[in-house]
Amino acid sequence: MRKDLLSPLIAAAIVGVLFTGSAQSLVSDGDRDRVRRAEAIARAQVWTPVQVETQDIRTGPDGRRSFAFRETVTCDYSDKKLAGHSPKFACVSKGDDLKVKFGAANAEVFAEVAATRLLWALGFGADRMYPVRVVCRGCPDSLPGILRPSGEMMFDPATIERKMAGDELKPDSSWVWAELDQVREDRGGAPRAHRDALKLMAVFLQHTDSKPEQQRIVCRGKDAARASCTQPFMMINDLGLTFGGLNAANTNTKAMSLVHWTAMPIWKDKPGCVGNLRGSFTGTLEDPVISEAGREFLAKLLTRLSDDQISAIFDVARVTLRLRNPENPRSGLATVAEWSTAFKAKRADLVSRRCQ
Repeated sequence: MRKDLLSPLIAAAIVGVLFTGSAQSLVSDGDRDRVRRAEAIARAQVWTPVQVETQDIRTGPDGRRSFAFRETVTCDYSDKKLAGHSPKFACVSKGDDLKVKFGAANAEVFAEVAATRLLWALGFGADRMYPVRVVCRGCPDSLPGILRPSGEMMFDPATIERKMAGDELKPDSSWVWAELDQVREDRGGAPRAHRDALKLMAVFLQHTDSKPEQQRIVCRGKDAARASCTQPFMMINDLGLTFGGLNAANTNTKAMSLVHWTAMPIWKDKPGCVGNLRGSFTGTLEDPVISEAGREFLAKLLTRLSDDQISAIFDVARVTLRLRNPENPRSGLATVAEWSTAFKAKRADLVSRRCQ
């Protein structure tokens, strides 16, 4: 190379480096976060293949930090503040931080168990909810537990929550339902059939409280802690207001209500496939249009559930402690058989429909 060309080439290279560095310095952390988030959503999955027929719904997800059905868990009260309005408290058991929801009048104690077990059994993302009894040491008198002679308090029914495996996308893992349309199959993301099946699953459950924080993006796998989030997964984070009816004000009076859930049809109209879901004031999913591929995908999953598995969904949720209509004290306690019958009727309606 001629010596008189060397200096200009070196100078150009230096200018290029300086320009690149200067341009990068103009990119804010917020911009990088938005790009990272968009990349994660484009490649996100919403479903994992499972052997539906062998899923033990009564036992639920096993592994580390799981609990047996109606296991008695003893813990020490913690004054940690927890988000949300449903009755709950934090406590510690053998160094393990627990989030406890409790109370027969608390719909989330029942609904979250039933909904998460169903989603888990079908291969959709869900947190692990364990129906237990909790004995709390040092719980304040303001909590309406059953006081024991020892001074401990018993809470039954109660649930303990375990998060789905994986790290939450930082700095904001929440998502709105319209963002499912930004998933790109050609980038390795979930196909439309899976995404529409998740929307239809929300309709089936009557997941009316669909504000952004009720859904989250999880980074799965051994590389979950990396900023790149190479295995993003979009899932429903909070399923407390499900198995009921329209709930515009985000209260739980109509959640886990056999009367209200039975009265809510799957489809908005007789022809076509518009899901019948009127969200809350803060909801982000309302009357979604479902493709035939999405309907067929969910229909095939649901038909793989046995009668015993369907009964188990409501047995483990302890629906026999819940009024048929929580707004009517005279409605009487529901039965597992009644809930199972309602489930099968909705499944049949979903299976028999054909989308245009």
